[in-house]
Amino acid sequence: MWQDSEVRFDISHTHMQLRLGEFAVDKLDLIEDTKGNAGDNGRLIVTNLRIIWHSLLLPRINLSIGYNTFIAVNSKTIHTLQGRHTQALYILASFQNCRYEFIFTNQDSKSTRHYTSVIGIYRAYISSKVYREIKLRSGIINDQLLTLLPQETVCSTSQDTWNLSLEQGNMGTFIVTNVRLVWFADMNYQFNISIPYLIIANITIKSSKFGPTLVIVSTESSGGYILGFRVRPLQRLHTLYKEILMLFKTFEKFPIFGIDYILEHQAPVQQELSIEQYSEIQDNQVEILNVFGYYFSEGLNQRKPSFSNYLGLAAENPEETSTLQNIWELVPQN
Repeated sequence: MWQDSEVRFDISHTHMQLRLGEFAVDKLDLIEDTKGNAGDNGRLIVTNLRIIWHSLLLPRINLSIGYNTFIAVNSKTIHTLQGRHTQALYILASFQNCRYEFIFTNQDSKSTRHYTSVIGIYRAYISSKVYREIKLRSGIINDQLLTLLPQETVCSTSQDTWNLSLEQGNMGTFIVTNVRLVWFADMNYQFNISIPYLIIANITIKSSKFGPTLVIVSTESSGGYILGFRVRPLQRLHTLYKEILMLFKTFEKFPIFGIDYILEHQAPVQQELSIEQYSEIQDNQVEILNVFGYYFSEGLNQRKPSFSNYLGLAAENPEETSTLQNIWELVPQN
């Protein structure tokens, strides 16, 4: 799943579609990508995993910004080209060792939904990490009972299950729910692990020095953990394995990300504008790099304007990898 963990520019029509388990929380037209596409009217789609902005005139000009890349998100007062001050949505994001700044303004000066919706859903995303990340030694067990998450139900509980992460093994309880797998030690409830289905790469039964063992491997992006559990008798091990596989496959079809958010003050829904299917073209890599440059966050090392003979006016000097001429050529002639 890349939607919540990457920043992508000018993605294909297919990647703009919402993935399984992703849903739109809010949808706003009249939104301008002020830093990269000033003056271009666009649509902002706020989902439970990311925000998507695209130009209404040319949908292939778009952005996809996953919440897991956010460093900071807030509202910011800016001075627009029309000479007025307005509250904009400001996002500082980090992806592949680069920092990006995004500024979105609402052409409807009376509306604040362009930043209240994003900030609200982002907070809901942050508070639901247990649905998407492995948790070790967390406070999930209370009086030998698992503290259930919203939308979570317990499917089975297996006593006398050995966690083989350490050489000697530890006796504990193994719990299977519709969202995750949980194990905790009988002697110390704080010694536990929560493994959401979302980050599981493989589930199998393998032979080990402890005999047939249930082995769970997490995805590389989650740390590539290899966890082993010994379940007795052998028949119970195979029953548990089949149960987990069935729930895992069901979760893939109907994933639960645990991100719930309801707009407190729902404004009238703006008229729906369909994203027309557009032909996908292979963009020149140099041009794509120049597009990235629009959004780079420079912090305090901002470039100072100087007179440009090419433009006949003062302008900020571009990055070393580009020139004013090739940036200017990105602007459509018509």
